[in-house]
Amino acid sequence: MAMNDGSIATGRGVGSLPRPGAAVRFWGVAYALLVMLVGTNLASALYGRYEVDFGFSPVVLTAIFAAYVAALIPALLLGGPLSDAIGRRSVLLPAIGVAAAAALLFALADGVAMLFCARVLQGIAVGTASGALTAALSELEPRGDGRRAALTATVASMGGLGLGPLLGGALAQYGPDPLRSPFLLEIALLVPAAPALAALPSSARRPWRPRRPELPAAMRSAFALTASLSFLAFAVIGVCLALVPSYVAELTGDDNLMLGGGAVALMLAFSVAAQLLGHGRPAAALESAGVPLLAAGLALLILAGAADSLPLLLAAIAVAGAGQGLTFLAGLAAVNDAAPPERRGEVVSTFYVVVYLGVGLPVVGVGLLADSVGLLAAVRWFAALIAALCLVAMAVRRRYVSGPR
Repeated sequence: MAMNDGSIATGRGVGSLPRPGAAVRFWGVAYALLVMLVGTNLASALYGRYEVDFGFSPVVLTAIFAAYVAALIPALLLGGPLSDAIGRRSVLLPAIGVAAAAALLFALADGVAMLFCARVLQGIAVGTASGALTAALSELEPRGDGRRAALTATVASMGGLGLGPLLGGALAQYGPDPLRSPFLLEIALLVPAAPALAALPSSARRPWRPRRPELPAAMRSAFALTASLSFLAFAVIGVCLALVPSYVAELTGDDNLMLGGGAVALMLAFSVAAQLLGHGRPAAALESAGVPLLAAGLALLILAGAADSLPLLLAAIAVAGAGQGLTFLAGLAAVNDAAPPERRGEVVSTFYVVVYLGVGLPVVGVGLLADSVGLLAAVRWFAALIAALCLVAMAVRRRYVSGPR
């Protein structure tokens, strides 16, 4: 699949003059994407506290985490095509309101049922908005640089995923109201996103009706290979977000919530750093570097558990994070560039469906396994399986795809 310079996204070549106000709208959309993903992961460092306060098992914890994905998938399938048809603004403004309602439910939660409801609302909000926000970034990039738009989308996504556990853990550990203040902060952060999205163009594009999602025929095979690698990369993110804080506490015997949240943030920080360093490189080169790094990080994770070593665990998280970032950047850049402009929201949303299935499905399996063999052993088995699949996926790519995309 040939990579282009991004001019497909807007009909303008890279280096053309930016439109007035384009930069403001572009960064406003990036801020909205960042803040929404911060909110969805504020609870990651708090799940251990919820387990104690509400008395549930690791299986229930992973089910709460997966409820988000169960709501997100149909919302993704709806939101991207809908925004292609009626305009980005008409979809994104309601999504911001739903995200604020989810944060309020978390702040008021007094039991497992409210946690489930809050996660479902978060899934609806992020699912509706993800494809539309990413497509809007591609359309609004001031100079029509599709790769820069993809980089901004991935950095905002990974930055939000990383900041959420860190902020949640810090406020829960040291703040005055541990289980409420993180979510009140999220509501405050969402407020500036509303006028930023209200400034987007509002024109309706075409009539819309629900239909079965599909990809343009010309990009299906390449999409399958790229999306499979992104699925594996986000399986690692899903387990990290849901279980690594508890894993760190069990490994070290230290239940400091900021330590667990910081470990998650470390993975996402290295993901962002790797994406910044990889910006501008061909997607095939990014994948060739990213997937082996991801597998190496998972191998180190196994060694860390066997050695009860926190430094080795942190090294594993950093290496896996770098690999995840390069793999995701490669996938999103390739998909974003190859998608027809009139169907970009739909195609990007379909890509995110695969990504979020990676976030939600494997973590449930790890939670079920943890009930039988313990958390440390379950994470080691997961790491071994995903590392092996990464190597298999790269072997398939080398066999069936030749030359840079």
